[in-house]
Amino acid sequence: MDKLIQNLRLLDGKSYKAYKSIQGNYKFNKFDLVIDYVQGDPFATPSKIRIIVPNKYRQINENWLSTYYRRTATENRIARAVGHAVYHNSLTVRGSGKSGLIQFDAPHQEVLERSAVSISAEATIICLSVGLPANGRRINGKEAEKLFKQAIPSIINKSIFTISDREIEQANILADQQQAIREKMKAHNWIAFIANGSILPRASGVSDRPLKQAVPFTSPTENEVEISIPHREQLLKGMAIKSGITLIVGGGYHGKSTLLEAIERGVYNHTSKDGREYVLTDPDAVKIRAEDGRQVTGVNISPFITNLPHKQDTDFFTTENASGSTSQAANVMESLETGATTLLIDEDTSATNFMIRDQRMQQLVKKEQEPITPFIDKVKQLHNQMSVSAIIVMGGSGDYFDVADDVIMMEEYVPKNVTKRAKEIVAEYPAKRSHKGEDSFGNVSHRQLEQSGLQTTKGKRSKVQAKGLTKILMGKTEITFDQTEQLVDSSQTRMIAEIIQYLDKTNALAKSQPLKELLIKVNEQIDKKGLSSFTAHPDQHPGDVARPRTYEIAAVLNRIRTLKVKQ
Repeated sequence: MDKLIQNLRLLDGKSYKAYKSIQGNYKFNKFDLVIDYVQGDPFATPSKIRIIVPNKYRQINENWLSTYYRRTATENRIARAVGHAVYHNSLTVRGSGKSGLIQFDAPHQEVLERSAVSISAEATIICLSVGLPANGRRINGKEAEKLFKQAIPSIINKSIFTISDREIEQANILADQQQAIREKMKAHNWIAFIANGSILPRASGVSDRPLKQAVPFTSPTENEVEISIPHREQLLKGMAIKSGITLIVGGGYHGKSTLLEAIERGVYNHTSKDGREYVLTDPDAVKIRAEDGRQVTGVNISPFITNLPHKQDTDFFTTENASGSTSQAANVMESLETGATTLLIDEDTSATNFMIRDQRMQQLVKKEQEPITPFIDKVKQLHNQMSVSAIIVMGGSGDYFDVADDVIMMEEYVPKNVTKRAKEIVAEYPAKRSHKGEDSFGNVSHRQLEQSGLQTTKGKRSKVQAKGLTKILMGKTEITFDQTEQLVDSSQTRMIAEIIQYLDKTNALAKSQPLKELLIKVNEQIDKKGLSSFTAHPDQHPGDVARPRTYEIAAVLNRIRTLKVKQ
């Protein structure tokens, strides 16, 4: 530390660019501080530093790292402590621009693998971003000394050196329980589990915190299961949704979409006190919706749409401006292409003509004039032939009772199993619509992307940059994906941007391989080499990134307007 402080005193009052000379490693009392990147201007992106805490100063129990999910839970819990300390830092460092700013990629409710905190056999590494203090564009050495001598050590002391072993152990216990539930789900062929007592509603549309005084979830008797999980004497009770076709029905504002939203987020583990700790979903479940105006490139949508006017090819469908029905068909087929095993659909965000055509409309518009085979005529084939399940929120079409295996009705946020009554209604009021569609579901694309579709160059530089949760700037092209609902953290978006940059830099798409195989290799690299292996400087501060799912990486790639697919 003394060396760094001495350097800062010598730099006081000099041109801001002189800060570059402090890049390097410095020893503090119980940790090393590494300055990897120094900003060139007080108004520029903050500087990147790493805090390396050797295990001899903060011991890490080997059991906390024994499995992937335990390691992730441990890193996540420490990251929450660091985020809390940064948020409550009261020491003010003054100056112009971003002087004294301390940023940390703190986790939200989901427990994700992220670069903010990483633990090895030797040390815990914490990544921070700091604004180096300035007066105008001159170095403010005194304030910089305060930043490094007081503010940062205080944050470290109040986080990793304060958090107790018990707190970390509790995070590991929850991770063990969540993993055990997922294993039970797989063994019993369940695609979702919602524990009794779960709090599903969120505080507001802009808050992911649980709603206070919400109605706790209680499973219908017909769907209730009991399972034993580690570290708990009592059996855990809750609602199991079996593979197949499940409808969620009920009146408006009674909790249908709230239940589906909790299920769609259940692909991720959640932190304690979230209310959805024991809401878990098939990790290969994908939310499907209509998405008017999106780019579609070379997707086989013929299982749903054929015989378009002007003889447009639906075996290799391409458009810059998809309609509601063609976009929803493409979303289904792209999800199947990358391995989805459960589809989550809400009729409120679906194209009506994609979901259903009733008997009267069939009489008016004859089969040969209608290019769309609605989802209702394909959903059984999906399950029977491809083992793909569906959970569908449906409030407007009882025709779906014919294809449903289970019907759950939400009534004032309380679920009831009404399958028996739904089947009685089917018998009393038989559907008069005719089934449209072939005996088999149809073929799924296995597309190969062309390298030339990744146009990352802007001027003489290659640049891919995330802009918030739902936008990436790739060279001169803007990629928007604001309706990709299972992307939950901006750090995931930043990671996808890094992956795109990496795929372009390594010429990865030039190798002949289907998209699914390419994404498998991406995940294998993360597993073996970590998130930082996709960044420009893997041995330095990797940036604030978190692991996205395969399906969200694919969703972004599929929405690149310059994308090209081999025919």
